[in-house]
Amino acid sequence: MLSLVFMGFALFMLIAAFYDAATMTIPNWISLGLIALFAMTIPLSGQSWGVIGYHVLVGLGALVLTITMFAFGWIGGGDAKLFAAAALWMGWPGLLMFSAYAALAGGVLTVFLLIVRKYPMPSHLESWEWSARLLKKGGDVPYGIAICAGALLAFPETSLFLTANSGG
Repeated sequence: MLSLVFMGFALFMLIAAFYDAATMTIPNWISLGLIALFAMTIPLSGQSWGVIGYHVLVGLGALVLTITMFAFGWIGGGDAKLFAAAALWMGWPGLLMFSAYAALAGGVLTVFLLIVRKYPMPSHLESWEWSARLLKKGGDVPYGIAICAGALLAFPETSLFLTANSGG
């Protein structure tokens, strides 16, 4: 059962990445779904209530930090909520690797888009709204892709994943 919940986590993250790439938005239902799925994980995880409390504190701390970043215009609101919802799953110290992976993926994504956006867009891509938005010179970076990459790379090393897969 827990492996299905973990697959649900991965699926929500991938949906967020694709949604952000296509629309430059991440709907609230994705972050709320991640939170609800985490709540379903609690009784199945074998984690103590203290460890679960740390996960909640990490998620709340990430939300405060990312909402502050949103207020300064550094990231989008959907990115802020998605990062915090994923941080809930990472706990401590998983948050550190998640942040590092997401930052690295974000850097690679940004450099890639800067390079690709230097060249004229093929005419067949201009007709697709999502690709025109994604490849627009000076356009935004769909950071949900980087958050997804960071979460999927970091999650297998979290205490939540390791404890659940060691039988408790």
